[in-house]
Amino acid sequence: MPGLYFEEFYVGQTFDHPIRRTVTETDNVLFTTMTHNPALLHLDEEYCRTQTEFGQRIVNSCFTLSVMVGVSVYDTTLGTTVGNLGWDEVRFPKPVFHGDTLHFQTEIVELRDTKSRPQNGIVIFAHRAYNQRNELVASCKRTGLMLRKPA
Repeated sequence: MPGLYFEEFYVGQTFDHPIRRTVTETDNVLFTTMTHNPALLHLDEEYCRTQTEFGQRIVNSCFTLSVMVGVSVYDTTLGTTVGNLGWDEVRFPKPVFHGDTLHFQTEIVELRDTKSRPQNGIVIFAHRAYNQRNELVASCKRTGLMLRKPA
């Protein structure tokens, strides 16, 4: 099992995830339409070319968030998480465009016990996504309820 148990994390631990992802037009259109998001920013090239500061469609930020967190799972929580407790401080400082190649990093920022579930611990992950120019394009903190090592 590749995921880590609560006791295997430490504050300051950093994961530079080896998976990179080039975002395609198909990713953006499929995710946007599957989630019933009618925003012209994601679907209407002409509108974006003539009516926005970007001059082209931007990738749905929920897709970016999902990929950023999803890429982290194999290195951190696969098979050892009970579930997500929440996402905080979600930010998108720069847009993602079709053709951008993203890479990802996760840092452990907090560990704590839980009184109501002694078989578990709480880990706060800081996830970051960067484009091919190493510009930060997304970040969030995710709180995960993690399994402790079996006795």
